[in-house]
This record gives sequence, C-alpha cells and structure tokens, in this order.
Amino acid sequence: MQDLKKVFFQKQKRAQNILRALDKTYLNAKIALNYGNNFQLLVAVILSAQCTDKKVNEVTKLIFRKYKTAEDFAALPLKKFEKMIRSTGFYRAKAKNILETAKIIRDKFGGKLPRTMPEMLTLKGVARKTANVVLGNAYGVVEGIAVDTHVRRLSQRLGLTEKDDPVKIEQDLMKLLPKSEWFKTTYRLIDHGRAICTAKDPRCDLCPLSKLCPSSFRFPRFKKSS
Repeated sequence: MQDLKKVFFQKQKRAQNILRALDKTYLNAKIALNYGNNFQLLVAVILSAQCTDKKVNEVTKLIFRKYKTAEDFAALPLKKFEKMIRSTGFYRAKAKNILETAKIIRDKFGGKLPRTMPEMLTLKGVARKTANVVLGNAYGVVEGIAVDTHVRRLSQRLGLTEKDDPVKIEQDLMKLLPKSEWFKTTYRLIDHGRAICTAKDPRCDLCPLSKLCPSSFRFPRFKKSS
C-alpha cells in the first residue's frame, strides 16, 4: 500500500512539472475551432471528431453565416446537411446527431445550450470529451478534462496513465492534477501533440518535456542505424 502511494505521488509530481513546462511553452493555448455562439461551438466540436480543426473551420465558415441557432439547424433537411459537411468524414452520423441535438435543445432546453454535464450527455453524439470542451468554452464550467486523440497519446507516452479508454484516462488525469488546471491541460497537450509529440514522428530532441518523459528518444528517428 505504501509503495502504491509513493508511485502515485511521484506520478503526481511529474504531472505537475509537465504542466508547468507546457505552460511556459504554450502561453496562448486555446480551442482552434471558429464559431459565433454556443450552439455553433457544439456543432463544430461534433464535426471535429476524426477530422482536423482546419477542415472543420473551412466547412463551417459558410454554414455558420446562414445557420446560427438550434432552431436554424433543426429546420435543415438531413440530406442537404449531409452534403454540406461531407468532407469532415462520418458525415451521415454527424449530420443525424447534430440535427437531432438541435431539436432536443430547441424543444427541451428552450433553444439554449445546457449548462451541466448530465444535461449535455442527453444530446445525440455528445460524450464526455465533447461536453467538456463545450461547457468549458461556452460557460467556463469545468467538469473534467477533454481527452481527444492528442491528449490520449501524450498521457500514455508521458506515463500519466496506462489506460486506453478516454473516460478512464480522464479519471487518471483528474486525480493527478488540481481542478484549476483541468481546462487548460487539454489545450496545452493538444498544442504539444500537434507541434512536437506527433503520432508518427515525435521530435524528442526539440521537446521541453524530454527529461520528464519515460518515452523520450525511444522512437525510430532516434534509433541508431546498424
């Protein structure tokens, strides 16, 4: 039991040191999606699943000029909306979820985005990751840590979790970091995952976390050729 506590406190200290280093490197880390109001934020986040933020911004630029509210989206024909978002991938499921969610918000929440995690999770296509991103950016409500593909990858490489399920990874991170750090942790890790700790070719030689990371320099780029 004592050994487990020791391991936890060591991991907690490393997590806090990692966050401090990221704070210095990514001072202006924030959501990269463009939107004009809270419902458009939700639409953009749903569209960003398995799609780059850049592509989502390209697609929503025209859509958001005409369609702004849950009522606007609820009135959209499904096939028309599918064509509009086709290039974001998985467009049929995304279109169905967004339009159904628009109707739920219109009918159940008076057209306004819900403010709580339980209410957000009643919406179609919304799991904890999406809910965390939307609640944090829309209302400053922090219920957890949004675990996207970057946060998942970096959390594992940095030895902050051994889990693979996003919900379990979130739970591990929440135990290691104070609540005041949860919201910005997501965006610091995302920016670092895009800039340095990429999926296929991480640049450990440029990484401010290399001395803290148990995975540093263990990738093909750094293996000596025979």
